[in-house]
Amino acid sequence: MLTLQAAGLLDIDTGEIIRPGIVHVEGDRIVGLGGPARGEVLDLGDVVLLPGLMDMEVNLLMGGRGETGLSSSVTDDPALRMLRAVGNARRTLRAGFTTVRNLGLFVKTGGYLLDVALGKAIDRGWIDGPRIVPAGHAITPLGGHLDPTMFSAFAPDVLKLTLEEGIANGVDEVRKAVRYQIKYGAQLIKICVSGGVMSLTGSPGAQHYSDDELRAIVDEAHRRGLKVAAHTHGAEAVRHAVDCGIDCIEHGFLIDDETIDMMVEHNTWLVPTTRLTDAMDISHADPALKAKAAEMFPKAHSSVLAAYKAGVRIAVGTDAPAIPHGKNADELVALVSRGLDPLDVLRAATVNGADLIDAEDRGRLAEGLLADIIAVPGDPIQDITVTQDVRFVMKGGKVFVQR
Repeated sequence: MLTLQAAGLLDIDTGEIIRPGIVHVEGDRIVGLGGPARGEVLDLGDVVLLPGLMDMEVNLLMGGRGETGLSSSVTDDPALRMLRAVGNARRTLRAGFTTVRNLGLFVKTGGYLLDVALGKAIDRGWIDGPRIVPAGHAITPLGGHLDPTMFSAFAPDVLKLTLEEGIANGVDEVRKAVRYQIKYGAQLIKICVSGGVMSLTGSPGAQHYSDDELRAIVDEAHRRGLKVAAHTHGAEAVRHAVDCGIDCIEHGFLIDDETIDMMVEHNTWLVPTTRLTDAMDISHADPALKAKAAEMFPKAHSSVLAAYKAGVRIAVGTDAPAIPHGKNADELVALVSRGLDPLDVLRAATVNGADLIDAEDRGRLAEGLLADIIAVPGDPIQDITVTQDVRFVMKGGKVFVQR
């Protein structure tokens, strides 16, 4: 038995800071709150305890130390990519993010689902990192966003990906692609419904998959109990995705009022990744990509606030390494700067994330839930920036950071 003692703890449901903050932990679970100390006491000082944070869009197999940008797509083999991911996972956990969704590889791996393997290594205690909900390979049409050949003018024979690596066209192929990801351990399906900012796919709002293909993907995933997350920007493309049963829209920078109302009606999630619109370095990007970013990024600032005010369900996601791994809390600060209420942002990074991944065992500091607990130097409702300075991280009852 271990008792964590702090100045306060956040009740994520009421928004109340309970003082003092006392949490009793046994094994990997919280076994009680408040009252006298039990067993060993860990006095954390003048900090506030929060549930472990959650990032619903990361790419741990990309970015990080030693990453050389686009050239890494053709120079890094799967082994090197995995070793880099170990550091990314560790930085993410130490930043206070104890659960993430890894949303889709789009690199050459020979069909191996590297994020599934990374998650297993973390769960077995071989390396430090957050709990991972893996998507395997992102599924995209030939020449669509996340077909890596669309990030540069590669020749036709350079970096060809297979169906097992996510390139799928037509109803039969997309069904097979979904089945392959599920067979080898994907816990959700990531697809590309529209173009993107940082790829040479034409208009970022244009729909890439047909409705028949989208319905086939959703049918395959839902019959197996998996949700579908869709990279989508354009308002019309989002409406088609929602109508076809997509569970979660990633980014959604160009959504309009009609689209937002449709998302509310269908209870469709939004993971807005708004910080990258301020933080992404596009200084060396192709002029066409710079032009797209200049048009889209300002619209992303207003669309997330409109979605929030209308009641769209929002979960926090960063699209790291679009912002650096370990800087995930910058997304919380950005959401508050857009006009979202700090408590709602904290919920988007905790209980909403848990709801999105159907995890009833985390997201709150409550008896019986996983002991995924962090500490910050102050009241995050009054000052959301304290989430950028995590002083303590516990995951499953094990301490990973204490300072």
